[in-house]
This record gives sequence, C-alpha cells and structure tokens, in this order.
Amino acid sequence: MIAQLLLGLGGAYLLWSLAAMEINYRRASSMGIPLVRIPVDPMNLIWLLLESPFWRLMDRLPFDWGTFGRYSRRGWHFHDKAQSHLHYGPAWAIVTPRDVYVYVADPDAIHDIFFRRGDFLRPSKMYKLLEVYGPCISTASWMDWPRHRKVLAAPFNENIMSFVWNESLNQARECLHSWTSSTESGTISVAKDTRTLSLNVLAATGFRRSYKFRSSRQVGVDEARSYRDALQAVLDNAIFLMLVPPRLLLFPFLPRSWIRLGRAATDFKQYMVRMLDEETSLLEQGKKGTGSLMTSFVRALDTYQKEEATVKGSVSQSPPKGLTVDEIFGNIFVVNFAGHDTTANTLAFSMLLLAAYPAVQDWVSEELQEVIANNNSTTWNYNVLFPELKRCRAVLLETLRLYPPILALPKWSSEQPQKLRIAERTVVIPPHTGVMPSLLAVQTHPRYWQDPLLWQPSRWISVHPPVPSGSKPGLAARRRQEAVFEPAQSTYFPWSDGPQNCPGAKFAQVEFVAVLACLLRDHRVGIVPEPNESVEKARERVLAATEDCDLQLLLRMRNAEKVQLAWKRHEG
Repeated sequence: MIAQLLLGLGGAYLLWSLAAMEINYRRASSMGIPLVRIPVDPMNLIWLLLESPFWRLMDRLPFDWGTFGRYSRRGWHFHDKAQSHLHYGPAWAIVTPRDVYVYVADPDAIHDIFFRRGDFLRPSKMYKLLEVYGPCISTASWMDWPRHRKVLAAPFNENIMSFVWNESLNQARECLHSWTSSTESGTISVAKDTRTLSLNVLAATGFRRSYKFRSSRQVGVDEARSYRDALQAVLDNAIFLMLVPPRLLLFPFLPRSWIRLGRAATDFKQYMVRMLDEETSLLEQGKKGTGSLMTSFVRALDTYQKEEATVKGSVSQSPPKGLTVDEIFGNIFVVNFAGHDTTANTLAFSMLLLAAYPAVQDWVSEELQEVIANNNSTTWNYNVLFPELKRCRAVLLETLRLYPPILALPKWSSEQPQKLRIAERTVVIPPHTGVMPSLLAVQTHPRYWQDPLLWQPSRWISVHPPVPSGSKPGLAARRRQEAVFEPAQSTYFPWSDGPQNCPGAKFAQVEFVAVLACLLRDHRVGIVPEPNESVEKARERVLAATEDCDLQLLLRMRNAEKVQLAWKRHEG
C-alpha cells in the first residue's frame, strides 16, 4: 500500500513537472532563441543534494543521456566552456519545470545586463545557499544591497592595501620555508596550504587576528587550523546545512559524519560570536577598536540598535540602517567564503600550472629579478613594487580566465518584459526569467581570445610601442614598454561587472601578486614524478588534475592532493 502510494506520488510529480516544463517552454518560445528542455531544475534543493550520487550511478549505464546528462550536472559550465554557444549562438535557454534560464555570450548584451540593475536584478533566491548563518550582501535585494555594501567596503579600501601586501608576504615567507624545509616530513597539500595562507591573510586584515602559518605537514591543531577546517566543512556542505540546521545534527544517534558537520558549523558560529564580542568590548571601553571589518560590523550593529530604539512603537518610512546580528554573522561567513576560498583556489590552480609550465616561471622570475633588487621581502614596498609586477598579475588574470572560482553570475528579469540587443537582433526577455551572462563561455570564446583553451599568461602583457622587427631591446627597456592588456568590454569579468561588482577585487590581486613574487623570485616549483614517470607524462598528469574539477560553492580540483610539488632555490 505504501509502495503504491509512493509510486503514485512519484508519477503525479513527474506529470506535473512535464506539464510545468511545457508551459515554460511555450513562454520561452516567444524569444525566438534555441531552447533546451531539462526535466529537473538545477536549483532544486533536493536535486542539488542527489545530483552527484545520481550521476555516479547513472554513468555506469551504457546510455547517452543527451542534453539532460550535459546540463543537469552541477558545474557543467566548466566542462562546456564555449561549446554550447558555438553550437546554439550568442543566446540560448534552458527550460525547466520551475524556470527559464537564458544564457548570453554577447559582450555588449552582457554589459547592458550588468548596468541595467533595475531591469535585471540579482536573484536572491539563487544565493540562499549562502544564508547558512543569516542574510548577507549576496542575498540582499537591490534596494537593500547598498546598506550591506557600505559596511563591507569601508575597511577594504586603498589605505589597507599596504597591510594586505605585508601580511601576504609574511605568510608566503613562512609557507615557502615550510615547503623547502628538510626538517618537516610528510606530504605537502598545496590546496590545504594555500587555503591556510589565504585564510591567515584575511584573518589578519579583516579581523585583526594574527596566525602563524602551519603547513598541512605539521602535526597538531591550533586555532587557525580549527577555524579553517570548520569553515571548510561548512562550505563543502552548505547545501545540506540549508536543509538541516546545524543544531539538529548533534544528536548522538546520527551518523558520525553528520555529527562532525554539526560540530564544525557550531564551532564556526562560536568563532564569529567571539570575534564580535571582543570587538564590542573594545568599543564599549572607549577604545578605537581594531579598525578592521569587525569594527565596521560593530558600528553597523550599534546604528541598527539605535534606530530600532528610536522608531520603536512607530512605523519608519525610511529604509533600515546598519546591520542586525544575524546579518553580521551572514556577512562574516560570506567574507570568509568569498575573501579567502576564492583566492586560495586560484593560488592552488596557479601552483600546479606553473609547475607544468616552467618557462612561465622563468618569464615571471625575469621580471622579479629586474624589479626587486634585494631578496629581503620584509623591505618590499607595496606602493613601489605592486604596480611594476605586471607579469605576476598576468598569471592571476590568466588563471581566472580559465578557472574562475564562480562560474555563474545570474540575473533575473524584472516584472516587465525587457528588451535586450543580442548580436544583430533584439530579444524580448519575459518577466521573471533567469538571464545568465556566460562568464566562462565568453572568457574561452575563440571570437574574443586566441588559442582560448591554452593557459598563456603572456597574452596579458602588451608592449607599447611595439618592438620593431629585428630589434632586441634589453630587459629593462622591454619591461618599461610592457603594460597589462585591457580586454574588450565584458569579455572578461571574474569579479563580476557593473555597480554590484566584487568589493574585494583589489584585495585579491594584491594578495596574489605578493605571494607569487615571494615564491618565485628565488625559487622554482617542480612536479614530483611517480615511479618510472617521464617528464611529459608527469606534466600531462598535472594538467589533467587542473581539468578534473567539481563545483560545490566554488570551482575546485577534485584530486589536487594526488599531485606532489617540490620547491627548490633557483641559482641563476
């Protein structure tokens, strides 16, 4: 009886899904662009949980699952790159039982989408996974977004960049010492160590909590590692935590993995509470506070509480000010997610790619030897050196072109139909329709990039004026002629674009350049070969690891731990 009931409910749900999908298909047909049906919505929370094990099972069967198998997988954009747009054109759409998602790879149209923020809105519902601890800037409505942005952007201005630079150099020195030390045994985990490094930089800059770098090879647990591991557990299981609150995962009869996750989520909440309490205590004592992001949060909470007391018992006509406690915790989580895990992943990709392309290391080191006269990184000045380290920036820009941490920057059309000029025609987007600037498709499209799938940092360096044929200027003269290439409008936007772009873009660039400069000025990274493995086979293995990726909240390598790298001082 129960089996029949479940079967009946499943059949009814399937029929409803097919009917809803056909209704959406008819609605989408008015746009006159290619449409692809998918019988399950990629943002369905149940599907997000089941998708990975479902496809592990289905891929064992000898069937071609067609477009369903291609577009229903999380992170399909990474493996697809520009292929779908080369097949369907600059605009096409996926139709599901729940919504319609229009993918756009026309730079002019993408620029239009980003800057018409009243017509193409940030879809808060698609970012709900980030509300593990509370509302945040990523889930705020476009009317509420400036309130969050004001608080978050205040500490991350140009005045803080020297501090970011120095702390990044400090962490990179300690990391390099660990990687080159003969006294430490064990396996180097590039993914874990870059995450530790980046987390320590963010903790020092944003929260004024200074941690010494501890490699994944070092035994023992300290506060920094506990913080990192708790955060990583939450990031890896954000979808599950949106369905099951952490407090419900602590019951002793549950699976151990669930209990560990519940403890990690609870521990991270306690870290946030402690940081907020410490900063509040400083300000209550009449002290200036740390001047960090936590200072901004405490002042925002104070503003909110004062306004609440003022308007209590009456109806306020003005928008709210400041941030609530839950909004502060939500934003601390997002800052940790966006402020360190993105950079950490980019550093990890870059380390493997540099090991696979030793000529690029030589090219970067050539600049470092010319620009930085001494090897004492404690004396390196941000204002003097950062603008000159163009090749280091080129490595970052090229890695983000092929391996952007976030693969989608969705928008949603407003309550009115929206006209959008795409290539040579005008498409009318129906109300409440997903509009997706195809970030990775544009950044790997052969129309805008030569050899688009090749990792080639030198493409980001242009020479002005061009060197005459047959001329061989010296390195110093050549370097003075080099400038960082500016891609065509809306053909490159890993930090988003328009008024709602990422406030931490400069922070990430300064951190990455400082770390790379410290690592490569006097050292080189190489691949540790497996037994009887040739140099070319080792290189192929490393490049395969950079292409074997999955997507949780961010793009990351599945098996980075299987690739061993070795750092050695370079004499030259």
